[in-house]
Amino acid sequence: MITVFGSINVDLTFRLPHLPAVGETVLTPAVTQAVGGKGANQAIAAARDGAATRFIGCVGADDFGATARSALADLGIDVGGLKTVPGATGLAAVWVDGQGRNQIAVASGANAALEAGALAGRAITPDTIVVLQMETPAAQVEAVIGQAARIGAKVVLNLAPALPLPPAALRQVHILVLNEHEAAALCGVLGLPHAAPADQVAALARDLGNTVIITLGAEGAIGAQGDARWRVEALPVTAIDTTGAGDCFVGVLASALTRGATLPQAMRRAAVAGSLACTVVGAMPSFPTRAAIDAALKR
Repeated sequence: MITVFGSINVDLTFRLPHLPAVGETVLTPAVTQAVGGKGANQAIAAARDGAATRFIGCVGADDFGATARSALADLGIDVGGLKTVPGATGLAAVWVDGQGRNQIAVASGANAALEAGALAGRAITPDTIVVLQMETPAAQVEAVIGQAARIGAKVVLNLAPALPLPPAALRQVHILVLNEHEAAALCGVLGLPHAAPADQVAALARDLGNTVIITLGAEGAIGAQGDARWRVEALPVTAIDTTGAGDCFVGVLASALTRGATLPQAMRRAAVAGSLACTVVGAMPSFPTRAAIDAALKR
């Protein structure tokens, strides 16, 4: 079982001819709406890859909240821990240009109300993979890491955005996933030297004593654990929209691990899934099914 504790938004995606400069208005004929937020994205990606998935989060008492709840439930995700609170559901405005690059503004809304106590009674066991990100209050993320560690559950933390957590909490995480910018920021906080990603991933793994994965976009991902090192390639694709690709990586990584994949196997599957997610506009609509990932791996 995968338990995702994290953010859930509704994404409004605007496909633009170019990203706006300061003070510029850029017109586009239409907007698309879908469920997003890093937590919900990771839960959706895991569920699409066939994993039994539970989501813990908060939505507002509005139409967006009802839409988000239904979207997760329709995918078979357990939403018993998705609480409705007063106020607005988290909302994201996503701008995407013709090269697939994006700019995103997020109003946290109900995500700020999520508390670690929401895990109580959710049957977290040593067989559970708990997936976390940083779009909900950092103190609550830290508390969940501590709860999971006491139970013996495996924790996968996506340190995105790169908000600070105490090193003691980071050392309780089993797998830490970052992109290049987040890895550089964490190295700075820990006093590790600026270096190439391959050196950073090794330095972080040594310092924290856990498994560290740095995603590299079109170049795949690298990982380190102790003296072991791995590198996996992405799938060559023409990127239309990179929104949510990193979340797809994290969700599919966790899903593969629940089925007994080795870490290099899980990383490869996650990298291929993240690549496929770049070929469709939007986050949730782009996440591939288990069958689509299997077919891409065979190719």
